[in-house]
Amino acid sequence: MTADRSPVLRRVVAGLVAAAVLVPLLLLWQTSRAPGRFSVTEAGAFERGSGPRVTSLEGHAGHDGGSAPAATSVDALVAPPGPPDVTITLTARAERVQLAPGTATDAYTVNGSTPGPTLRAAQGDLVEVTFVNESVPGGATLHWHGIDVPNAADGVAGVTQDAVPVGGSHTYRFVAADAGTYWYHSHQVSHEQVRKGLLGAVVVSPARDASPAGGSEVARLLEGAVDVPALVHRYGAVRTVQGAAGDLPVVVPPGTAARVRVINSDNGVLPVWVSGASFRLLAVDGTDVHGPPEVRDQAVVVPAGGRADLLVVAPADGSAARVELGGASAVVVGPDGATTSSPTRRPTATLDLLAYGTPAPLGLDPDAADRTFDYVIGRAPGFLDGKPGMHWTVNGHTYPDVPMFEVAQGDVVRMRIDNRSGGPHPMHLHGHHVVVLSRDGVPASGSPWWTDSLEVADGEVYDVAFLADNPGIWMDHCHNLPHATEGLVAHLMYAGVTTPYLLGHETGNIPE
Repeated sequence: MTADRSPVLRRVVAGLVAAAVLVPLLLLWQTSRAPGRFSVTEAGAFERGSGPRVTSLEGHAGHDGGSAPAATSVDALVAPPGPPDVTITLTARAERVQLAPGTATDAYTVNGSTPGPTLRAAQGDLVEVTFVNESVPGGATLHWHGIDVPNAADGVAGVTQDAVPVGGSHTYRFVAADAGTYWYHSHQVSHEQVRKGLLGAVVVSPARDASPAGGSEVARLLEGAVDVPALVHRYGAVRTVQGAAGDLPVVVPPGTAARVRVINSDNGVLPVWVSGASFRLLAVDGTDVHGPPEVRDQAVVVPAGGRADLLVVAPADGSAARVELGGASAVVVGPDGATTSSPTRRPTATLDLLAYGTPAPLGLDPDAADRTFDYVIGRAPGFLDGKPGMHWTVNGHTYPDVPMFEVAQGDVVRMRIDNRSGGPHPMHLHGHHVVVLSRDGVPASGSPWWTDSLEVADGEVYDVAFLADNPGIWMDHCHNLPHATEGLVAHLMYAGVTTPYLLGHETGNIPE
């Protein structure tokens, strides 16, 4: 009798063991599935951080049982009324473009080219852009990377607007409040649409009555300097500068300066260095460096999404200097037909922005922060929208169950970005610039390092701060865009701000 029962018993035990393994996996799979329609404000847990109690956060509906502050929709967070100073229509199309003789690719263009036209404005101008989606499938938007636009103009599908369908249009209005180098790109299926070229440069010059910043020597060098946008983008294996493969020549007389505005639109870091001359790093991510000294034999690391403005003077001997863009191409500065040295290898030394330039007031007191948050980047096995694998986590959670960092307008906010994920991440907070306070416990000692695209290597810890002075719901994500689509995304939300827009595959709004 015992022998007859043992096969049955073994099958029962095996079934129970299989159930014990499969049922939790099925539950994990099911709970990881992103809803077909959901609001970003309901996706993950609200985090209020540590710090003094902030009255305007107390009573937030759904968190401590009190009444909510008066709700403000993202649609109401707009630029002031009035006639615009700059108007332009940008039309996106799907078409085939020629990168070099014999080299063509399927791309997304803006006004018939990729990158699209450089948008220029002066500081303080009211800018109005009409975006038309002529033929980009799946919808598209425009996000103004690095420009602290009002939230309604941020261009994030499913958060601040619906994606613009084929045949549709959308108008963006914002004040170009800060002079600097920026760029625009789609924030709908961004990992694909940016890669295929739906992007362009933005240059905001100082106010017409402003004197050049950076000290008398820099001001003197900037007089008569040639202004050169240099948007770097890779189409497959072809790296381009301003849409063309190879070097970009900039013709200037000996002794004349060029302001080279390097924009890294790709997903990895872009090392930049100068052959044949010294240079100064004038600005990072649209913010001037205070007291920038001359640099030789060092590379500047430009993160994905980041910008670096280099001041380069054409050599007095009539030769040309090369602003090397990763070693694959260069901006060549000098007289027409000038000889230039061959491309050089990346210098062994890298310019450390933590100590470059001279100190200046921050305009905020990080030691008296109202809110303090941790943004811990990790990686863990599990399911992401039903897909098994190793996935990025934020504070231990996978998308869409990622943090919503909640602040009140006027807060001084500190955030510690701690990368424990096994890989580097260029972190980008929309609508704000952050100032770097320290890296791995070493305090900043040079010019205030204001940034919106911060490269955080594996194992690094950055302490940053910012003033919460731009109400809205803002993405705070990795700008290696495939990482964002794999869930490395969180959000910053001001108390009392809501959105009528929805995310999810059923909505057609897929910002990553």
